[in-house]
Formats: sequence, C-alpha cells, structure tokens
Amino acid sequence: MVGVQRGLLIMMAAGSIALGPSILKVGGSDDGSPVDENGGNPAQVSYQVTDKEFYLATDQVSYVRPGLNVKLNAVTNISPGQKPIVDLNITDDFGNPLDRTGATTPGVVSLRFIVATWDAAAFTYRNLIIQASTGNPYRDTTGTWATLDMGHYTYTFATALPTFDTSMPSTLFCGGNRNVVDIIGKTYYVSAFKDFVPATGAAATTWGATTTAMCNQCHNPLALHGGNYREVKACALCHNPVNMVGQIPGSGDQPPVDRAQFNNRLFFHQIHSGTAPAIGEITYPQLVQQCATCHDPKAANGNTWATMPGMIACGSCHSDINWATGAGHGPDSLPQTNDSQCASCHAATQTAEWDTSVPGSHLLPSNSTQLKGLNVEILSATNTAAGQKPTVTFRITDNKKNPIKPNTTGLTISLVLGGNTKDYTSSNPAAQPISQSATSAAYDAATGIATYTFTTAIPADAKGTWTLSAQSRQTVNLVKAVGGTIAYTEGAMNPIYNVSVDGSEVVARRVVVDLAKCNACHYRLATTFSHGGQRIAIQFCVMCHNPNASDAARRPADGSANPAESIEFARMIHRIHTGEEMTQQYTIYGFATAPPYPANNFNDVTYPGDRRDCIRCHTNIGTAGLPTDPGTLPTVTQRDYYSPMGPGTTACTGCHDNRDTLAHAYINTTTFPGSTTPAEACGTCHNANGEWSTAKVHAR
Repeated sequence: MVGVQRGLLIMMAAGSIALGPSILKVGGSDDGSPVDENGGNPAQVSYQVTDKEFYLATDQVSYVRPGLNVKLNAVTNISPGQKPIVDLNITDDFGNPLDRTGATTPGVVSLRFIVATWDAAAFTYRNLIIQASTGNPYRDTTGTWATLDMGHYTYTFATALPTFDTSMPSTLFCGGNRNVVDIIGKTYYVSAFKDFVPATGAAATTWGATTTAMCNQCHNPLALHGGNYREVKACALCHNPVNMVGQIPGSGDQPPVDRAQFNNRLFFHQIHSGTAPAIGEITYPQLVQQCATCHDPKAANGNTWATMPGMIACGSCHSDINWATGAGHGPDSLPQTNDSQCASCHAATQTAEWDTSVPGSHLLPSNSTQLKGLNVEILSATNTAAGQKPTVTFRITDNKKNPIKPNTTGLTISLVLGGNTKDYTSSNPAAQPISQSATSAAYDAATGIATYTFTTAIPADAKGTWTLSAQSRQTVNLVKAVGGTIAYTEGAMNPIYNVSVDGSEVVARRVVVDLAKCNACHYRLATTFSHGGQRIAIQFCVMCHNPNASDAARRPADGSANPAESIEFARMIHRIHTGEEMTQQYTIYGFATAPPYPANNFNDVTYPGDRRDCIRCHTNIGTAGLPTDPGTLPTVTQRDYYSPMGPGTTACTGCHDNRDTLAHAYINTTTFPGSTTPAEACGTCHNANGEWSTAKVHAR
C-alpha cells in the first residue's frame, strides 16, 4: 500500500514539471544517495519528453529506480541430462542493483530462460526446453534462485536438458519484466542473449537474419506473448522448422492444431501477407515484395531472403503455387519436392530487372533504373493579388535535368491554387483548391520553361498567404527481363510555392507531419495511398484535406440520413490509424470513373504501433500538442456527435472517438458573442506545462 501511495504522490508532483526535449536524471543508491555502478560520480540517464520518467523529480527517480537490465555473466551445466545454472546481474538504468523480489527495491522482476542450439548449415534454432503437456517449445520459469549479493543471482533450471550436440553453437535467452505499474504506471521489459559453445564456453555466432529495429519501423515496439518477447531473435528460438512440427493437442471441443503453421519461415511471412490462419486478416502498410523492409541488409545474415530460397518461405507469400504439381510455379509449371534446386533458377544476385533471381523478381517498379524521373519546379508567379488570375512559370524535368514538354504524350500536369495557408478553406464552396490542367501551357524550348495563366481568379476577399503547387504523373512501360512489360505511373513530388494575396508577409503552412516518418512504415506512401501516385507531399495533402472538406461529392445522396464524412487531415489520419480501436464507424467514399463510388471503411485497420507515440508521425512533440495555433479553423463533422469541432478536438478525438471524450470536449467548447468560430478550452489543462499536457498523458 505504501508503494501505491508513493506512486500517487509521484504522479501528482509530476504535473508541475515543464516540458523540454530531454532531461538528465540522477540515479540513487539504496540509501538515496546518487552513485553509479562503481560507487563513483552520480550516474545519469537522459529521458525524453515521451518517457514517463521525464516527469519525475530526482528524489522520485532515486525511489523508483527506473529501468530493467540483465547481464548474463556465465552459464554452466549446459549438457544432456543437466539443469543449467545461470549467473546474472539485475540492475536499473543507472547500473544500481535491483532486488528481483521487489522487497527492497520497487517492482517485482519476473524472468524466463530459453536454451537453444544453432544449426548454421540449416540456418535454424532448436529450442531445448519443451513443454511436457503440449510438446511445444517453451521456457524455463520455475527453477531455483539463489542470491549472491544485492542484484547478483544464480538461477538453476527446473528442466533437465535433452540429448544434444554440445559442440554446436547455442544461445541462452533471458527475458521478462519489472512491474512498477502501481508506482508510475509502467512495466519495464528486458531481453538478454549469450551466444556460446557449451562444450568449450567459447563465444559463438548464431542467428542474425534481421534486427528488431527493422520490425520496430512499424511495431513500435515489437511486443509479443504478453510483451515479454521484444527481440526478433527471441522469436526465432521457438518459431523454427525443428520445433514446429507435428500437432498441438486439442482440448475440449478444440481440434488439434498443425504446429508447422508457426514455423517462422511460413508464419512471419503469412502474418504480413494477411494469410496466417492463427492470426487472421491484418492490414500490412508495406509492399510485401519489398523483402528488405524486414530483412536487415546490415545484419550478419540479412541477405538470407535472397541466398536461401525455399518452398516454405517463398510459398508463404506465393500461396498460389502447388509444389507437387508445379501449378503456378513459373511458365513451365515446375514441380518441386525439396529446396535443393531453388537457387539454380533463383539466384541471389540480380543481373537484369525482373529476371528470375530473388532480388530481380521482387523488384519494385518504383525502384527500376528504367525510370528517368519526373520533377516539377514552380519558378515564379505574377498577378497573385486577390481578384487576379495568377500567371505561373514552371519547369518539368527528368532526373538528369532534361526538360519535358507539358503536352508530352502520356504526361499529365495540373497547377493547384489554394489558401490561405492557415487552413486552405477559402478557394471555393466545395472546400477544394483550384486545380487546372496545364498541358496547354506556353512552352519555351530554349529554356524548358512553361507559362500558364489560371482561368479562375483568386477570390476577391482572399487574405494572407496562398499556395501554388502542382501534381504531375506519367505512365512508363518498364521492360521485364523475362518477357512482357509493367505499366508504372511515375509521379512528381508536389512543389510548394507561397505567395501573399494581400501584401501581408508570406507565412508558410505549419509543418506537422514528416513524410519520411510515414514512409518508415509505408515504404513509399505515394505508391499505395496517394491518388494515382501524384499526390505525395504532406504539405500538398492538406490543401484538399482541409476542415471544410468531405466526401459529399461521392457519398450516395440520402438527405440527412446519410450526411457527408469529413476528410480533414488530422481527423482522417488519426482515425485511419486508430482503425479497429474506434468506437464509431469511419467510412469515406472515394474515387472512381463513375458512380457508384467505393466505400472505404477503416474500422478493420490493425495499427502495429503504439498510438501514444505521437512523434512516430509528427515532426516533434510540439506539433502534437495543445493549444492549436490561433486562427486554426474548426472542422465540419456532420457524422460525429456534434459539429463543427474545434481544431484541437478534431485531432484528439480522431483517436479518442468515444462519446465520453466527445462530451468532455463539447462542454469545454463555446462560441463567444459576435463570433461564429468555436473556442476550445483544451489548452487550459493540456498545454505544454499543464497538469494533463498531451506529451505527459501520452508518455510511455
């Protein structure tokens, strides 16, 4: 009870701490005095504003002793019929020892152990710990602990090891957690590995097909089986071709399950292609043929996807192949009985694009060297005052700076005009920017410069800064090494050119989201989600996805019974990534050549990350905070509990879309006399230094 009370005091006190990019915290010894692991100068750890520890004062850190680290010193008795003995240290982030029982330091530490041998030739582990009741590869948790000193222990396995070759490289894994939820609302996790040869104790090289960093481009973090397995190497210890054979016994009315479906060469690929029977459908944001998304080229054996083709791994994605008959296996329908001949056709090195090599056959069209590139640059703009029709000069080039005519066959280009940069809602009643084809632009062959004058004027009442941009694409037929072509649409990055329409200072649109962060998970957002590959820049997206924009032009008309759905950027992106966690339906009617238009429902999206990590998408923690910039407009949200919503409410309830949260926002919103714009009180409590700042409540 004392720990719980102390935790409440810590969380209450944290509210007075101002935000910053990071803060150094000093560790403390058992008596509260700060020391490092050698008893010398105070040990310091830098915590970020996204960490819960950031909000603790130094004395609170000394009490909590954040973190969990395990050092595997030695392991003995690694031989058939023996119970291994592990010597290890358990420490906090500052190197200070932790009591694993939680009696003298906060938080009980629960650890688990696995021993597995490594077969380098077959590139697979064999877990030596097997659960007696199921036959599944398992972990040892019920052994005997002995305390050598504070934080220094030995653990003796409860399980005696089976017969195995002690000259084979092996891996000892220790993983688990430290529970301080009652104190700071957090659980710490740890993964430690020791690679060695049991017969000699010498260090060894084992599995290295990829790195957890590659997984965490999307998963943030990878956290499986209750969160205790956070390293992909730990996954490979059990999910291997040796242990994943036979059937898992059924229980009750549940039939037996084929254990082979959990073989990593099948299971991991099927999960990401959405075909794993044990997982069901998922929404993978990447392109499955981009193998290097997961297989780390910098890892020790990160090229195994290319060097070790096989029926299980390849067939996990190419599920239409019948290996026995050869149906679906190339133009000759070659049957296969084993993997011995795979590399004969599917080499590890590409010699031509879309040849039969593994890299060649997985080549993405966007990465083809046949693409010459497409670039659009806006050079100047005149007649940009309110009520005028702007004249724009621009240049289209390939990657070698060779000019391209606007009316080139197969090329489309449109110039786009919208404003103002606060929220882009002033262009026309449909809340969309002015977009006009510029293929007819006057072209100077000597300079490669094209000139186009808009036929629509900037609205007479326009104020502030307006943005000129362009969208352009061309279809290119890419020649395959093994017959045929691939038609690929290549898009140009959208240029952003700002002008003042009333003589005021030019103010660029606020930058809230980083495209590079989107592409860390999506690989190339432009290829899969940007209207034909030509709407790429985030600063271009917001021109259309503004507070007044909706799917009204495509949603079937049914009066008030079927109101339009907002496509405002913050609301839309937050709701898409909330997906299956939403309490409301979120469906947007999209584009098609003619009605009926497709209904895109996002309630089944499975986001692999942690939505509390706002800077996974945002440029920094400040752009994810409150209050919003003065003058930012409310959003029309006809399908929600109320409309319009202030900009802060729009963004926050994109994720927190339940009725109670909306009610909280509603009663903290008002419209002052003489105004038609709702004013939010969000910043009162959720500002950067507030007790409930957005950074603090999302801290992990």
